[in-house]
Amino acid sequence: MEIKQAAVIGSGVMGSGIAAHLANAGVPVTLLDIVPDGANNRNTLAEGAIQKLLKQDPAPLMHKRNARLITAGNTEDDMDKLAEADWIVEVVIERLDIKHDVFQKIEANRKPGSIVTSNTSTIPLAQLMDGMPDSLAQDFAITHFFNPPRYLRLLELVGGPQTRPEVIDTLQEFCDVRLGKGVVTAKDTPGFIANRIGTLWMQSAVNATIDHGLTVEEADQVGGKPMGVPKTGIFGLIDLVGVDLMPHVAASMNAALSADDPYVQEYRESALVQKMIDEGYTGRKGKGGFYRLNKEGGKRIKESIDLSTGEYSPSRRAQLESVSAAGRNLQALVEFDDKGGAWAWDVLSKTLSYSAQLVPEIADTIVDVDDGMTLGYAWKWGPFELLDKIGAKYVADRLRDEGRPVPPLLDQVGEGSFYRVEDGQLQFFGTDGQYHDIVRPEGVLLLEDVKRRSEPVIRNGSASLWDIGDGVVCFEIHTKMNALDPDVVALIEKSIGLVEKDYKALVFYNEGSNFSVGANIGLALFAANVGVWPMIETMIEGGQNALKKIKFAPFPTVAAPANMALGGGCEIVLNSSAIQAHAETYTGLVEVGVGVVPGWGGCKEMLLRWQTHPKTPKGPMPAVAKVFEYISTAQVAKSAQEAQEMLILRDGDGISMNRDRLLYDAKQKALAMVDGYQPPEEAEIRLPGGGGRAALDLAVDGFHQQGLATDHDVVVSGEVANILTGGEADLTDTLSEADMLKLERDAFIKLLKTPATLARIEHMLTTGKPLRN
Repeated sequence: MEIKQAAVIGSGVMGSGIAAHLANAGVPVTLLDIVPDGANNRNTLAEGAIQKLLKQDPAPLMHKRNARLITAGNTEDDMDKLAEADWIVEVVIERLDIKHDVFQKIEANRKPGSIVTSNTSTIPLAQLMDGMPDSLAQDFAITHFFNPPRYLRLLELVGGPQTRPEVIDTLQEFCDVRLGKGVVTAKDTPGFIANRIGTLWMQSAVNATIDHGLTVEEADQVGGKPMGVPKTGIFGLIDLVGVDLMPHVAASMNAALSADDPYVQEYRESALVQKMIDEGYTGRKGKGGFYRLNKEGGKRIKESIDLSTGEYSPSRRAQLESVSAAGRNLQALVEFDDKGGAWAWDVLSKTLSYSAQLVPEIADTIVDVDDGMTLGYAWKWGPFELLDKIGAKYVADRLRDEGRPVPPLLDQVGEGSFYRVEDGQLQFFGTDGQYHDIVRPEGVLLLEDVKRRSEPVIRNGSASLWDIGDGVVCFEIHTKMNALDPDVVALIEKSIGLVEKDYKALVFYNEGSNFSVGANIGLALFAANVGVWPMIETMIEGGQNALKKIKFAPFPTVAAPANMALGGGCEIVLNSSAIQAHAETYTGLVEVGVGVVPGWGGCKEMLLRWQTHPKTPKGPMPAVAKVFEYISTAQVAKSAQEAQEMLILRDGDGISMNRDRLLYDAKQKALAMVDGYQPPEEAEIRLPGGGGRAALDLAVDGFHQQGLATDHDVVVSGEVANILTGGEADLTDTLSEADMLKLERDAFIKLLKTPATLARIEHMLTTGKPLRN
């Protein structure tokens, strides 16, 4: 079976988001919704949803052009279009009678063998298929996406007793490879995996905050980073998903679960939550939630709610001794004698014991449960990984000492751990009491697995080179935020020589949060403040030489970026022979934000891309103007598809939708280039000179007069314009790549000597935000 076309019924936030992500994958989608009473435009709901997709932030579409793949319709006039769909997704209101009516209409119009799924998060599959024909039940499954569908990777896949194996296999592969999802097989139980555990976690966290007398800031401090939870923490998360969602989820879970289920026992009705909802405090989508922004004297002040009084007051930075004392030691945190330690044990003991109790009820393995929470709730560690961090035996003994039930799985693992590494192979503890290998799907290659079974070829404190097989090596940066420092640069140079002698190809890749945020500007600021300009010039020239070696290496070099690839990180990408980017790659030359220019060939490489692109208008200025626009405004592609439009990715470069498949795809791209590979020839560049510079300066002056460009923006943009127009050269002169690199180098150092640039760098390092001076 192959999914070439899809349909989504229901154009609300989830339905339109699913349609958008199918379009991101290049799949044409029909989006249907009801006809509102008295509507002149019968497709108004679906058409309105598509228009909203184009305006939402964060964007559901990886590129606005993807909206063209979505066709609007309605469920009265257009159900016959379902006959064209290979996959039909139902995303209507969570009412069983309405869903049954939709399923009957789907069955009457779909083609034989097409797949039908529901995005339900609360209704069991058995109820959905009750009374439905066998022909539908055989092609039916639940595909539970998480919101927003583009960004949250989890997809819970639930089959029924009649579901054909081919249906599950097709959905598993398509959602993994084409949609980039982490597909987790769940059982047909209330809340499936992530929401079953997540709802208890949230409820117990709210209860514990009240019981132990914490502020919401304190609860979000102890329940955030120390536990591997996103920086929103628990109350920030509830604000994000919607305070008004809590009672609906609670009603659904209470109705579906038995009275002795720990969630039902933990649940408490909250008069405060109902009051917040009644007054419009539904979270970020409303007037605020547990946190709000209050305008006072022209300033926006963050405020937090007092859970005992319901009153708001300015938020205060939490300072729990338990958090600072325990550091990364979770056992020390739950043992610490303050309200933070008590909160941590209360929440973790309930959440983790509940998770252990639910295997194999909700999923066959602990891996599925951990994947559910890491992919669906963005936890850094799943429940069983957290149990290993605290100590499974410690948790079991303490539960027993407190007279609380100990889940059989916790007793079963005993003094062991839920995960272990045996002969370089990661294994998990099964419900049969045995350890089993974690087997990756075909086409998945993870550097973390390579690192378990081998030592680096070479390494230093900032980077490592790993043999990933078949003559290909992987260059991994592992500095803070993968910033580029002299040690990274030195190891690039050393690696190029080593690969030329002993290997076939080189891939730049890592499994950190970002590919690279660029050069370590803190080093540049330090050197500038003490006036060691020769050191700065050496740093810049060293980076230029290293990246030049990447470009002209006699073997393929493939960049495999994911998340942020900014500044120098983008320049590594630009200088590589080919790119295999994760779909969620955010890349651009952002140096002007800290008052400098791209100094490692970024200006040159972007110019060459635009000058040689067949669709660039002829003449000396179009390519220069386009690159100037990107660099002088620090434009960042917010997806790999946008990076294609900016020509950071070229024809022939690839995009991997699934992050877990990125390294394998990059390796295959490198191997495909090996036979007959020839490095590029040095380019000769003609630029418009003084006339072009004057035109760019005039444009910047116009922005300055309108108040859109600051005084120092004018200075920095002037240096960018000078590089892109060739400096002292004119249209009759030919510049080499070395000439362009010298222009970049000179401009970088010139700007670094200005107080305004130093102020921008210091402000960025201090606040993480650009200074407009």
